[in-house]
Amino acid sequence: MKKLIECVPNFSEGRDMAIIKQITDQIETVEGVKLLDVDPGAATNRTVVTMVGTPDEVIEAAVRAVKKAAELIDMRKHKGEHPRMGATDVCPLIPVANISMEETVEYARKLAERIGEELKIPVYCYENAAFKPERKNLATCRSGEYEGLADKFTKPEWKPDFGPAEFNAKAGATAVGARDFLVAFNVNLNTTSTRRANSIAFDVRERGRVKREGNPITGKIVKDEKGNPVHVPGTLKSVKAIGWFIEEYGIAQISMNLTNISITSVHEAFNEVSRKADARGIRVTGSELVGLIPLNAMIEAGKYFLAKQQRSLGVDHDELIKIAIKSMGLDELKPFNPREKIIEYVMEDAEKTKKLVDLTVRGFANETASESPAPGGGSISAYVGALGASLATMVANLSSHKRGWDDRWEEFSVWAEKGQKLKDELLYLVDEDTNAFNKIMDAFGMPKKTDAEAAARKNAIEAASKYAIEIPYRVMQASLASMDVIAAMAKTGNPNSVSDAGVGALCARMAVMGAYLNVKINVSGIEDKAFSEDMLSKGQAIEKQAISREQEILKVVNDIINGL
Repeated sequence: MKKLIECVPNFSEGRDMAIIKQITDQIETVEGVKLLDVDPGAATNRTVVTMVGTPDEVIEAAVRAVKKAAELIDMRKHKGEHPRMGATDVCPLIPVANISMEETVEYARKLAERIGEELKIPVYCYENAAFKPERKNLATCRSGEYEGLADKFTKPEWKPDFGPAEFNAKAGATAVGARDFLVAFNVNLNTTSTRRANSIAFDVRERGRVKREGNPITGKIVKDEKGNPVHVPGTLKSVKAIGWFIEEYGIAQISMNLTNISITSVHEAFNEVSRKADARGIRVTGSELVGLIPLNAMIEAGKYFLAKQQRSLGVDHDELIKIAIKSMGLDELKPFNPREKIIEYVMEDAEKTKKLVDLTVRGFANETASESPAPGGGSISAYVGALGASLATMVANLSSHKRGWDDRWEEFSVWAEKGQKLKDELLYLVDEDTNAFNKIMDAFGMPKKTDAEAAARKNAIEAASKYAIEIPYRVMQASLASMDVIAAMAKTGNPNSVSDAGVGALCARMAVMGAYLNVKINVSGIEDKAFSEDMLSKGQAIEKQAISREQEILKVVNDIINGL
């Protein structure tokens, strides 16, 4: 549920590992940020660093790293093969999970402002973060490179977006952008021919191949009025591709950079390469993911391949990931471990936070029965609600596979997906209810010696108490919403599983009523009476609906059972 962004700063030092280490050490001082990769290049004299985390924390880590780079790297002495204009040359932000590009742009501009104002380094915003259309292209922003900056700042049209319009001889200038997530993805072929692999790459990549007169291989190259070669576009947008032979594996591959997976997804690229390879008498045997991938990309791939099989898409994430891995042969060359390849999972493991939902059933019960005040009724209500949604989802999935109901698989798949989504929300709220309790305890533990401290403590207690009301209220909302799925499955689902739908209704009603008890008890600690009255009123209405719906569903369930 956390917002995650990736940051890929490029530093103009690729030879002195001591300097690189001091820069990356700054990133690791910020909690909530995970350093994923450090890739130095001696020839380019440049290091590409990848980190991921929650937005505000990533910005803080980036500012600290940029500051350290400006202290340690002297651009007056820098030489390398790669274009560059500053100690921190570029610093793009990339949306990963639960965050839009529009939000990412705002964070990129916030980062650019901090670098400019706090560190006094001129900053240009590029790609989606650009303020001017002509600055969207990074190459344009970097034109003239470091050596041309002094002259550049004398021209009004090249005034930086943030920071002083003055030549910073030591640190140079920095470009801060917001761009889409790039996935490096290779598709394996049952051939050793680089030429044939390249032909497939040219078929699919956006740039395509050079147009020729007559013979597509030996014919004269067609040129435009400016003398530039004309290209025949490939079939996949936002894809760069080339064919090569990998000696280690003894096969040829199509090596692709998917520069915008919202335009061309991993599974779409895999399928198109398979189609083009087949047309040339070549078979795709599997694929390879280089680096990390967002969770949603794997989930969508799993759903795509399940839909092709006319199977319900309403299964859990683990199953969807497994389907994606097997369908694309991501484990052909080496084992594919989702905990090491999916960004959100890498972040979860890095936090090493003990979660209630990761306990065994016995462990959860024992933890609840212990002398600790949390987990309490709020977490239990959320968990019971999750069980109710799970039962409804089970009925939907069983119904989609029922013999003779093959033409109804999509109908039940839609319900199963809704059930899975609500189940996941309620499982999240199991732990979040305990986190809300801890926020209150933390607020009460704040110092209160001075008037300022006392005021800050009071505000923190009020905010934490409101949050402790909002969480069980969300449990109520999600549990009530699950009754739509439960009711549909009671009426139209597999009649042999109707009792499961009935138990789901009982769970959902209990979850609503239990969560409402938590809303009511936490309201007593709130000074904002308008907020309290509003939450009590809305909660009461949801409780009334849940009780009524439970009775309606149980009547349907009992009527069907009595008719069997």
